[in-house]
Amino acid sequence: MRLNEDKISHISHLLTDGVLKEGFGQTSEPSRMLKIAKQIITDYCRMDEEVDAVVRKKLKSYARNLAEGSREWDVLYRKHFDEEIKKRWR
Repeated sequence: MRLNEDKISHISHLLTDGVLKEGFGQTSEPSRMLKIAKQIITDYCRMDEEVDAVVRKKLKSYARNLAEGSREWDVLYRKHFDEEIKKRWR
């Protein structure tokens, strides 16, 4: 998932403001909480891009030529993507 710095910052502000406003958490250092939220979102996006590259490489290595966007390609992409994500979340 590709998000630029502005979008990551916006989402992080919404997330931390919502957590604090709704009383789901408290902190004496809201800027630290914001920094952590930004880092988590950035890491997730980076992992998503890495997994996408790995899965696309796997699909290109198939003996039969799979057309990107075809039903078969989509099913195999989702299957391999889910497997790779599970491996990385252990």
